[in-house]
Amino acid sequence: METNNDQRVFWGCFIALVTTSFGFITRMFLLDDPTITTDLLQLDDAEVGMFKGIQIWPFAISIIGFSLIIDKVGYKFSMIFSAVCQIIWAVIGITGLYVAADNPELAKSLLFWGGLILALGNGTVEAFINPVVATIFDKDKTKWLNILHAGWPGGLVIAGIITIMMGDAGWGLKLGIIIVPAIIYFLMLIKCTFPVQERVSAGVSYKDMLKEFGFGGAAVVAFLIFLQLDQTFPGGYTTLFMILCAGMAVTLGVYTMSLGRPLMFVLILIMAPLATTEIGTDGWISGIMAGIVDFHAGWILVYTSVIMMVLRFYAGPIVHALQPVPLLILSSVLAIAGLIALSGASGVALIFGAATLYALGKTFFWPTMLGIVSEQTPKGGALTLNSVSGIGMLAVGVLGFPYIGALQEQKAVSEVAKVESAAAVPNLLDNGKVTSSALEEKAIYYGTIKYQTWKDGELDKLLEGQPDDTKKSIAAAKDSSGQKALADMAVFPVIMLVAYTLIFLYFKAQGGYKAKVLD
Repeated sequence: METNNDQRVFWGCFIALVTTSFGFITRMFLLDDPTITTDLLQLDDAEVGMFKGIQIWPFAISIIGFSLIIDKVGYKFSMIFSAVCQIIWAVIGITGLYVAADNPELAKSLLFWGGLILALGNGTVEAFINPVVATIFDKDKTKWLNILHAGWPGGLVIAGIITIMMGDAGWGLKLGIIIVPAIIYFLMLIKCTFPVQERVSAGVSYKDMLKEFGFGGAAVVAFLIFLQLDQTFPGGYTTLFMILCAGMAVTLGVYTMSLGRPLMFVLILIMAPLATTEIGTDGWISGIMAGIVDFHAGWILVYTSVIMMVLRFYAGPIVHALQPVPLLILSSVLAIAGLIALSGASGVALIFGAATLYALGKTFFWPTMLGIVSEQTPKGGALTLNSVSGIGMLAVGVLGFPYIGALQEQKAVSEVAKVESAAAVPNLLDNGKVTSSALEEKAIYYGTIKYQTWKDGELDKLLEGQPDDTKKSIAAAKDSSGQKALADMAVFPVIMLVAYTLIFLYFKAQGGYKAKVLD
């Protein structure tokens, strides 16, 4: 039976997760403001993706890193570290905005690297809250992890409403609201007694924990960390980063003499499209929809977050009725339908109707995956439970956000080419394709994916002297292009649908889904 201390720990962990979403949404709203990104920092969409990504991928570093040592340093130390990082980010972000007018380069550096500190703190939050809650409620993990993770959309709702209602108040004040919940959960948890993780209490060795993760899991982490380090610190360090990351994976593989559990490896791979579907789309949705709605586009994210929060609080009956894997299959179908519907929706009713489908789809993805990992690999302790979150955040930071940004840039070009009157604009189209000098070609992922983007102000120059109807049609096509890119993003839940169907068939062949319990 849970004690008063356990209840206090749970709700302290809940508020800690609320705090992470405070930092996420306020910084995302900041980076969706063109007066900051375009006028001040002079970033294109793909570069904004890098700024958004810096608050995501270091999350993986801290959540996986702390998972390796959390049984040694303790949950309380991890909690203190996370709260301090979140408060430091608020100070750095406010300072960056304060000096922006006089020193935009310094502001850019502060806002970029401050995102890294925020991510380290947010990752550490998940490093301690997930194993704590899975230990307290060890007989019903999926249900309680869903309830715990209602804190994420709950924080998006609260901070989103506060930020939108603050209107024209300074961005420094908006970024500073994260300090309030950070102090609250720090004061709630500082005097609590944290439980002993079930792996430790069951006497499973540290080496056996690593075996569950194995060389396969380490190789995925090493690959993603290499990509991010090489992109973040360019300048001839590629070979060094490659040696360090490969060495990390090989060392763990030699030490454990294990490739890891095959199911665990599959779940790790699924987290890349899962995180991009949820976190990636959430991070871009306000900016994507801003050009086609008359209200603050942040209300769409707030609305979908309300749905997520309510459903996660009442996840117990849903999980028991459908079982985890069928629930994920249904969620994938709804997410596909929601993204496709959002890509073509117009008018308030249709937009929010499509957003409802998308919200129903993404609600159970993250916590249900955590529940499956915890129930199927209990010997992996905090490492396997947290690594899937870390890898998901790492993947969306290094791969998802830049890819979504590149999709939007390319869509902004291709949609202009579809405007009928664009054919009358000199030097704009050639055989129905934009081939103008107003474009420049860029690339992501070491040049493997190339995209075109408009040079600043060049399209306006080409449209000088054109009829107003032509200008309006082309401007409307460019503004709505980001929304149409949402249909392309549906490829991620399609991948998940295929994977979850195969996992369902695997468990069916094993006699059905059953949670593993450590004695």
